[in-house]
Amino acid sequence: MTKDQIAMVRRRKLAEGTWKLFRFLILFGLCFVIVYPLLFMISCAFRERIDMNDPTVMWIPRNFTLDVIRETADAMELGRTVFNTLVINIGCSLLQVITTAITGYGFARFSFKGKKFFFGIVILMILVPPQIILLPQYDQFKLLGLLNTPWTMYLPAMTANGLKAGIMIFIFRQFFRGLPRELEDAAYLDGCGPFRTFVSIMIPNAASSFLTVFLFSVVWYWNDYYVCNSFFSTNRTLALMIKNIQAVLNASLFNDASLRVSTREYVVWTQAACLISISPMLVMYAFLQKHFTEGIERSGIVG
Repeated sequence: MTKDQIAMVRRRKLAEGTWKLFRFLILFGLCFVIVYPLLFMISCAFRERIDMNDPTVMWIPRNFTLDVIRETADAMELGRTVFNTLVINIGCSLLQVITTAITGYGFARFSFKGKKFFFGIVILMILVPPQIILLPQYDQFKLLGLLNTPWTMYLPAMTANGLKAGIMIFIFRQFFRGLPRELEDAAYLDGCGPFRTFVSIMIPNAASSFLTVFLFSVVWYWNDYYVCNSFFSTNRTLALMIKNIQAVLNASLFNDASLRVSTREYVVWTQAACLISISPMLVMYAFLQKHFTEGIERSGIVG
C-alpha cells in the first residue's frame, strides 16, 4: 500500500473509532438520565428514614425494610385507589381503541366530502393542548350532572376524543393505508359489507397496531392527573394520589403533633409512592415490549 492509502485507512479507522466513542457517550448519557431516577427511587423506598441522614449511605440501604412501602400503601388506600384507576383506565382504553380504529380506518380507506378538513381537525387534536377545551367540557359535564363520575372520561373516549386520541387515529390511519387493497376487494367479492370487512379482515391484520394503541392509551390514562383532577373531587386515582401525596401522607402518617419529620426523611415515603405507581406500567412494558416496538414500526410513524 502507498503512503496515501495507509493514511486514508488510518483516517477511516480514526473516524470509526471516534463515532463509536461518541455513540457510546450519547447512549450512556441517555441511560443515566432514564435509569438514575429509577435507581434512586428504589433505593429510597426500601430504606428506613434514618438512613437519609446518614452521609455514608448512598445507594444500598443500611437498614433494609418494607415498612415504608406498607405505610405508604395504607396511606394511599391502595386497594380502592387501584380499583378506581383500573375502572377508568381499562374502560377508557378499550373504548378509545375501538373508536379511534374505526375513525382511522375511515380516513385510510374511504373518500368522502370534507375528508381533508376533518383530518386537519385530527391533526389539531394532536397539536392543541387539552387545556384549551377543558373549561367548555367542564361546563357541559356540570350541566349534565356527570362530575365525579367515570362518564366524564368514558364519553370522550366513546367519541374518539379522549386523551391523545389524535395520535391514535393517526397511527391507525397510517397502518390501514399500508395494507393491500386486495384484501378488501376479496372481501367485497365474497359479499362482505364495509363493517364486516373491517371486523373480519382488517382487525385481525392490525392486531399489532391495536396492541400498540392500547398500551399508549393505558399509559396515558394511568399517568393522567390534570384531566382527572378537573372532573373529580372525590374519585381517587393513583395519579391524583401522587399529585397530592404530601397532603395524603400528612393526614395518614404525620397527624401526631409530637412527630417531627425532616424534609430529607420525608423523601422515603414520596419515593415509595412513586415506585408503587409506576410498577404496574414497568411490568406491563417488560412483557409486551416486543409487540409494542413491532406495532410502532408497522404503523409507519417512524423512519
